[in-house]
Amino acid sequence: MAKKQEAEKELAAKNAELQGADTKVVKDTEKIESEADSNLIDEIKSNTWSTPQGDFDWDLDEKAFGNYSDAERVKLEEEYAGTFNQINQGEIIEGVVVSINNKDVVLNIGFKSDGLVALSEFRDLPDLKVGDTVDVFVESQEDANGQLVLSRKRAKTQKSWEEINNALENDKIIDGFVKSRTKGGLIVDIKGVEAFLPGSQIDIKPIRDYDVYVGKTMEFKVVKINHEFKNVVVSHKVLIEDDLENQKSEIVAKLEKGQVLEGTVKNITDFGVFIDLGGVDGLLHITDISWGRIEHPKEVLALDQTINVVVLDFDDEKKRIALGLKQLSEHPWESLDKGLEIGSKVKGKIVTVADYGAFLEIIPGVEGLIHVSEMSWSQNLRSPQEFLKVGDEIEAEILTLDRDDRKMSLGIKQLTPDPWQNITERYPVGSKQSAVVKNMTNFGVFVELEDGIDGLIHISDLSWSKKVNHPNEFTKVGEKLDVVVLELDEENRKLSLGHKQLEENPWDTFETIFTEGSVHEGTVIKVGDKGDIVALQYGVEGFCPNKHSVKEDGSSLKVDEVAEFKIIEFNKENKRLVISHSRIWEDAKAEARIEEFNARKKEAKTANAAVKKVKDSVEKSTLGDLDVLAQLKEQMEDDEKKSK
Repeated sequence: MAKKQEAEKELAAKNAELQGADTKVVKDTEKIESEADSNLIDEIKSNTWSTPQGDFDWDLDEKAFGNYSDAERVKLEEEYAGTFNQINQGEIIEGVVVSINNKDVVLNIGFKSDGLVALSEFRDLPDLKVGDTVDVFVESQEDANGQLVLSRKRAKTQKSWEEINNALENDKIIDGFVKSRTKGGLIVDIKGVEAFLPGSQIDIKPIRDYDVYVGKTMEFKVVKINHEFKNVVVSHKVLIEDDLENQKSEIVAKLEKGQVLEGTVKNITDFGVFIDLGGVDGLLHITDISWGRIEHPKEVLALDQTINVVVLDFDDEKKRIALGLKQLSEHPWESLDKGLEIGSKVKGKIVTVADYGAFLEIIPGVEGLIHVSEMSWSQNLRSPQEFLKVGDEIEAEILTLDRDDRKMSLGIKQLTPDPWQNITERYPVGSKQSAVVKNMTNFGVFVELEDGIDGLIHISDLSWSKKVNHPNEFTKVGEKLDVVVLELDEENRKLSLGHKQLEENPWDTFETIFTEGSVHEGTVIKVGDKGDIVALQYGVEGFCPNKHSVKEDGSSLKVDEVAEFKIIEFNKENKRLVISHSRIWEDAKAEARIEEFNARKKEAKTANAAVKKVKDSVEKSTLGDLDVLAQLKEQMEDDEKKSK
């Protein structure tokens, strides 16, 4: 039965071949099938191909040729297989170029079929020709079309990865082509694998233009591989560092203080310059660049500039090296005019202005300090910026000069006459003067009578009547103010001035007006925690304590409210007035009570007099009846006792 089924399958296969090979037979078969019923078709088929009976040798062809034994078949298969190479998917093998067209390259790898590789994968081999041998990667032995699939790109990539991993493991140098610039570095092509070269790993010195490296072939060391993301990081800097390490050791070994070396400006900062001494960096501080004062090192030096420097100092391990540039030239103080002495006049340019003074540069590298106290004869010290600014060219007088310590102090007020000479003749005590407000403090006002002549008006000498808490309540800076000279100390250059002394002391008059117990109308101008400030007549202010600011209805006085106040205290020396509003209505109530009491007392006195008059009259008219009344009283008392 099984052989019968196999025969039917073989029959069906031959039918298919016959249909494909001979169209006429197919048409005849279709005609027969359309004209006859199924029994007739089976009969025709059975007459055409008879089903073999018993065992059938399937190795025989129609002419009974090709009957091979098993041993012969194995031998033939081995001979056939020997004509091909054994290939596996995923391996790299060599292929020979058979032909080249516009799109593909045909490669013979010794397999049963040739492989096609896109011509674009051979762009790095412009001279490729038939017969050349190349490595390819077997992607698939047979695709859907039965075609062998090869890739040269994957072969290059896989071999490159092997070389890259080998370079990392064995610390080897590898070549790469810089393809392009990217953020923070460069992209390097290492035999088809893209690697990242950080900007910090390009060179030992900072690189300002990455584009100059694009298109160059350079040597690198692989420093990191991320196998998961197929990322490679390379470095060119480590190769330079290795080369410089030997030079660095030689330089450091020979390093000595005072030694003059040639270096290149590597980096410029606000505080100094880093100099490359051939693999070793040294710091040239801004103060050691020039004998003169400079604001920034870039005023003198530029990047990549080659200069000579002297070794000033270094630590024991020679990791920090201090360098100097100005030390290679003579100190400017040595060339300072020998004729200059204290009292000499010098000219120069202001190079620095600080809170305490300004520095005048006489010649480059030689400066003198003009202290703020030496800028003006005024005792009221002001900011140096009010007198000088950087770049001003002025003349000054030498006050102190020390050539050994190279120090000099200068003054500019000495170039003008001292205004305190003959001060007593120009500003005698008691004289009236005009001044300008220059400054204010909590305790008073500083005014200027003339340039260099300042005086102080104490806060208590500003007004007779008004209480001044701060001078800015009374005046302002720049305002003119008339004053009176109260005291003059020529030796210590001090003037005490007053403003209220321009008028007579009004408190002598106020003493007769604001007598204790007198009542005055006032306006509340300020309400405080302890009491109210009340404006009275003639510009006088009085103080009304909280307990005295209560109105008759129990409420308190408010700002701008007008009311009557009674003077309860007057202090002329301290210019103090204590007033009370509550005393007015309290005293009025007290007076009303006194009047009511007096009226009642008067009424009682009148009633008592009338009663006495009546008594006297009764006594005279009823004196004879007293005995009778006494007896009656005794009788009533007895009756009361009995009843009890």
